Amino acid sequence: MAYLSPASRVFRVRLLGIFIVAALGGEVIFAQAGEEVQFNTDILDLKDRENIDLSQFSQGGFIMPGTYPMVVRINEQDLPEQPVVFRAPDSDPKGSLVCLSPELVGQLGLKPEMLEGLTWWHDGQCLDLSSLKGMEARGNLSNGVLYLSIPQAYLEYTSDNWEPPSRWDDGIPGLLLDYNVNAQTRRQQSHGDKGYSLSGNGTMGANLGAWRLRADWQTRLEHQTGQGQRNQQNWEWSRYYAYRAIRSLGARLTLGEDYLSSEVFDSFRFSGLSLNSDDNMLPPNLRGYAPEVTGIARSNAKVTISQQGRVLYETQVASGPFRIQDINNAVNGKLDVRVEEQDGTVQKFQMDTASVPYLTRPGRVRYKLASGKPSDWQHRSDGPLFAMGDFSWGINNGWSLYGGGLAAGDYNAASIGFGRDLLVFGALAFDVTQSRAVLDRYGTLSGRSYRLSYSKTFDEYDSQVTFAGYRFSERNFMRMGEFLAARRDSSLLNHSKEMYTVSFNKQFRDLGLSAYVDYQHQTYWDRPVNDRLSLSVSRYFDIGEFRNLSLSLSAYRNTYNGVRDDGMYLSLSMPFGSNGSVSYNTTVNRNDTTHRVGYYDRVDDRTNYQLNAGTAHSGESLSGYISHRGDVAQVNANASYQAGQYSSMGLSLQGGATATLEGAALHRSGMTGGTRLLIDTDGAPNVPVRGYGPSVRSNAFGKVVVADISSYYRSKASIDLDKLDENTEATNSVTQATLTEGAIGYRHFEVISGMKAMAVIRLADGSTPPFGATVRNSKDQDTGIVNEDGSVYLSGIKAGQMMSVNWDGRRQCEISLPETLPQSDQTNLLLPCSAVATTEKTGNES
Repeated sequence: MAYLSPASRVFRVRLLGIFIVAALGGEVIFAQAGEEVQFNTDILDLKDRENIDLSQFSQGGFIMPGTYPMVVRINEQDLPEQPVVFRAPDSDPKGSLVCLSPELVGQLGLKPEMLEGLTWWHDGQCLDLSSLKGMEARGNLSNGVLYLSIPQAYLEYTSDNWEPPSRWDDGIPGLLLDYNVNAQTRRQQSHGDKGYSLSGNGTMGANLGAWRLRADWQTRLEHQTGQGQRNQQNWEWSRYYAYRAIRSLGARLTLGEDYLSSEVFDSFRFSGLSLNSDDNMLPPNLRGYAPEVTGIARSNAKVTISQQGRVLYETQVASGPFRIQDINNAVNGKLDVRVEEQDGTVQKFQMDTASVPYLTRPGRVRYKLASGKPSDWQHRSDGPLFAMGDFSWGINNGWSLYGGGLAAGDYNAASIGFGRDLLVFGALAFDVTQSRAVLDRYGTLSGRSYRLSYSKTFDEYDSQVTFAGYRFSERNFMRMGEFLAARRDSSLLNHSKEMYTVSFNKQFRDLGLSAYVDYQHQTYWDRPVNDRLSLSVSRYFDIGEFRNLSLSLSAYRNTYNGVRDDGMYLSLSMPFGSNGSVSYNTTVNRNDTTHRVGYYDRVDDRTNYQLNAGTAHSGESLSGYISHRGDVAQVNANASYQAGQYSSMGLSLQGGATATLEGAALHRSGMTGGTRLLIDTDGAPNVPVRGYGPSVRSNAFGKVVVADISSYYRSKASIDLDKLDENTEATNSVTQATLTEGAIGYRHFEVISGMKAMAVIRLADGSTPPFGATVRNSKDQDTGIVNEDGSVYLSGIKAGQMMSVNWDGRRQCEISLPETLPQSDQTNLLLPCSAVATTEKTGNES
């Protein structure tokens, strides 16, 4: 057989081994695992048939005893790469069997009743596979995978993107710093005043085992010029806390400063501990409702969502409707929304994070427990010691019973309610809460609050009531937050009376029309009503040769603290070019009416922009907005000009830094303090990795972080082979992980990076290594297989690098690459192979 020619260089090194076995297919005596496979080498066109080493192909699945890093594949699902041991059984000292340790068996997801019947060998360190009838194990060193076939009846429930707790990964120790920074500058043209603002929030943290240590921060800097203007500057550590998952309970334990999370009692800030059933640990179809915030920005604007003074989310949006869905579903209670336009005007409103009816699966109990003391922003105690607990018990397929109690000295409350699955008619829940509060100024106040909620998806009508609810509170009913405020300020304010809320969407598929309505109505005993109504309607249609036109209408009415604000946004757009669109829109509010024409274009999967020009009663306007999802940050920038009024610019950055003993990297990040995956590309830089969103490339040290990983979901990351550099190869390109909340996962890709070139290897006596010998780099990666006359096609070579040549199961000699490599791969390298001092068996030779 002639050596590989340059025309054959498109083939990977490993393909040569496959070709050899395939070519000998008719001349191979097949054998069971552990038995030797014999080849008829007479069919090979070789000058020296005695100088052949096919030992790596001569064993039918046999793996020599030892420890090997391998990915464990259970049926079609992968566990992280980990050490896998192969041992010789006591009955056959020359044999080899995989030794599944108790730790590895614990990751298989076996049902509890199956674990009880397992038997072991090697002093209880290795699983006897025969104790699980039908289970099979097969190792493959060429791709580093241990294949386990386990009957599905033995395994706990899994789905396409969810795995049982036994397979969850707590990640590795590390540090993280996530940030969300917004900068704005504005100049008033009429009187020359100008100013800038800088705001930000984020999380610093450390991971140690299953524990997550976190500190949340937020800051704001305001600088204004002009008479009577004051500057503002503050930095606050808003919260110090630690948490971890308790897998056996399906719950999250939190220590430190937190906000009360309860299905029946309102939220308030406290210092102490809590233990809550975590819906995120449930399969996706059993999880709860995550809140979302909708509105209309009159111009490029900054949207800030906070709760009790703590910033939960802040971003910059383009003019027009916005819909924010990135809020953690653990947040409950009222949210304060602030929309700051670029002309300095501000919209404010509140939204209630109402949840769907509190139903629980039959036989299951969900619970939330908390105890501590209310605290303020200076981290000081601000109320009496309290204890809270609530529960929901799934009585049967139709009924759930829920309730709870809160005791805090002079304040006590109790709640009881039921939920009913109405099947085709949806789900309904009703509860009553009784409170009793003792205040020095008001004496004893006792009252009740009644709540009714409903949820239904009408599949046959393509419509859904996401949530509909009504709540009535008597005058003397008090929430814990109201009690704390009255105790602190000696006054009763914001005393809630009635609340209506509904969210509804409907699809009219025949008309290509969709509609969405959200309404919230809140009345008080001691202040004006708050109302929020938002409506959006959109339709896709064709007119003659113009295809896929879109017409949308968004409107809102907001009454907040006695101030009414109405607005409307109408837009017509049609595709233009391959990725762009042109549009006309008009914005109407109480101050002005604006008409704009705009152009939107998507440059690639990372970058998009839009340009607008318009006119209004106040004058002409120009604006632009660009968004870029970079490797190290999400960047949004905007600029606006209003003739005779103002000019402004804005910039927002969202990103983070993650550092571990395995490496560190800067990265973009959407949710601060969230779960992430550190990918090691074997030291190879500029390797594209796909995870959540567009691919990101490894840094100069071969590290890349995929952020915004969903906790308790099976998430995948892969090398984007289509964008891989020509001189880089990946022997494995896909990995997956199911990470606990806040974890820093770690996965390693075996990557060979460097030039490719033909070479001829010569031994010290002038002879050549045998046909089939393998060449390996310092990472023990195969980089070539020796052909006739010592010729070999090498990949991943670097100047001055040392490689070993292996045959007969041993490292026989070493080659040294020259300090200056040829510029063209058409040149053959002559590489002398020097003998090594030892000829011990290599760790993964078979």
